[in-house]
Amino acid sequence: MLDIIGKRKWYFLLSTLVIIPGLIAMGLSIARFGSPVRLSIDFTSGSMLEVRFEQAVQPGDVRAVVQSQGLQDSKVTTVGDDRTVAIRTKPMEADAKLALEKALEGRFGPLTELRFETVGPSIGKEVTRAAIIAVLAASLAILGFIIVAFRKVPNAFRYGVCALVAMVHDILVSVGLFSLLGLLLGWEADALFLTALLTVIGFSVQDTIVVFDRIRENVIRRRGEPYELIVNRSLLETLHRSLATQLNAMFVMVAILFFGGATMRQFVAVMFVGMISGTYSSIFNAVPLLVVWEKDELGALFRRLRGASAAPAQ
Repeated sequence: MLDIIGKRKWYFLLSTLVIIPGLIAMGLSIARFGSPVRLSIDFTSGSMLEVRFEQAVQPGDVRAVVQSQGLQDSKVTTVGDDRTVAIRTKPMEADAKLALEKALEGRFGPLTELRFETVGPSIGKEVTRAAIIAVLAASLAILGFIIVAFRKVPNAFRYGVCALVAMVHDILVSVGLFSLLGLLLGWEADALFLTALLTVIGFSVQDTIVVFDRIRENVIRRRGEPYELIVNRSLLETLHRSLATQLNAMFVMVAILFFGGATMRQFVAVMFVGMISGTYSSIFNAVPLLVVWEKDELGALFRRLRGASAAPAQ
């Protein structure tokens, strides 16, 4: 029998190596933008005007025209090519937008308005608060459901906690990647980012519960076997189902990434990376963590560290 659980330390190490760069990126993002990811106007008040010119323009030249209209805290970035720019400013009224477009046309020639969005401070705060509440509510609901569903299995609480640890792992991987891309490519988190994150949570927990349910069956069916052997057997019995389910969804997402529109790319990229992370964490983090908890390996590690630190003082 293939021993997957026996190599659990390597899986935890790989997860750590993947998460650390994301945590560093989130720290840099907090220092630069005041949040772990670069936020769009869905989360911060302001206006977004995306226009396309008939000639190539430089963001610095466009920014100078925008600032000449009294919009000092503006940000201008190119979108796709040198003729399309996205202008982020404080909230603009319709008259201010028309005046800005006339000034841009006077400087760079005819333009086409592609998109204009405005979000006030109150809406931005509501979206941010709703995002936090949604993630917390999902976490509590998942923990409660697993505890109730696994109530006949010894230490049912552990299953819920391990599922939440895997979920947090997937959130950190997804948010860390988006934070890194926000620093490198200027990606901004919007309402679709939150949707993708909640979808990743759902897929992660679903995959974890499939394996946990087989463990629950085998714990009753194979009484007397070592717990580590039961867990490893259950993992092997569900491995093909987990991989087949996730790979089918991933193939569709790869197709959307290559052939879908630019507006969907960030949303699909977060889901794609989150599903890869969710598949990995469900198999190689959540399940091995049950064995670590059952064998009290973390407690033994802390006791050894405490003993090692106390030894020189004796």
